[in-house]
Amino acid sequence: MKRIAVFTSGGDSPGMNACVRAVVRTAVYNGLEVFGIRRGYNGLIKGDIFPMDSQSVSNIVQKGGTILKSARSKEFMTPEGRQKAYDNLHNFGIEGLVAIGGNGTFTGALKFFNEFGIPTVGAPGTIDNDLYGTDYTIGFDTAVNTALDAIDKIRDTADSHDRVFFIEVMGRDSGYIAIQSGLGGGAEKVLVPETQTNLEDVIENLKDNMQRSKTSSIIVVAEGDDEGSAQDIANRVKQYIPNSDIRVTTLGHIQRGGSPTAYDRILATRLGAACVEGLLDGKKCVMAGLMNNEVVYTPFEDTITLKKPLHPDLLRLVEILNI
Repeated sequence: MKRIAVFTSGGDSPGMNACVRAVVRTAVYNGLEVFGIRRGYNGLIKGDIFPMDSQSVSNIVQKGGTILKSARSKEFMTPEGRQKAYDNLHNFGIEGLVAIGGNGTFTGALKFFNEFGIPTVGAPGTIDNDLYGTDYTIGFDTAVNTALDAIDKIRDTADSHDRVFFIEVMGRDSGYIAIQSGLGGGAEKVLVPETQTNLEDVIENLKDNMQRSKTSSIIVVAEGDDEGSAQDIANRVKQYIPNSDIRVTTLGHIQRGGSPTAYDRILATRLGAACVEGLLDGKKCVMAGLMNNEVVYTPFEDTITLKKPLHPDLLRLVEILNI
């Protein structure tokens, strides 16, 4: 293998740039030519491919977002779109890909390999931490700290005004951001998709707090909760506790932005290097992850289909500490 290319796809996450940097410099170190692809699979279809070198990734390790841009591509879902993508790779002589993204990115890479045989090694770039085969995904730690900072600030105003705040965090169908930011922020309740939400329990918990003269509370809600959004849940709770001052804050895309934490920079660097080394070792259709602080490679099929469970001890700790 002489030429490889790297792209970022799907939702952006802090640390993607650090991963791109590691891919490029590891490739150069191993005597490979390396190319960047702008805007994910869309750029692959349109031929937006350009050579990269060590200088092109200078001073990006601390930056959020992705210098390669990101996009979702409906055209890549069609056979015609994937044919265009392959033709462009063939024209550039590119023999392997590094894909930085999540579930959808790896699904596309697997389909592409089955049709055209282009080996791809993926790096888990998503704040949701929902990919099987790695303890943490790139951007998760930064997102948790962003959410935690917001929770701390909202706690101040909740205490000042005797309010109950429902704070919605991202995570798609995963409660990892909610449970870790909720535990770190001392939330009274954390509602996650992995468990069925009992609204009666939430209401009784708030009533108990008020009887104990605890006049403010924080409830963190993962966006994929089975009872709906934080606003939906707050509206229903308000019906049963009409005298309470209930407010809702949805943190939204602020969790995707910002300079990555030290942990995310190091994780992204290790996994970016592992992707290139995996390609050189002949690996294909696998994701490079970190488990028990060791690099592991997990087949895309497993990463896509297997569920990454939320550790039950985390949920148990929320209940224990809310006394």
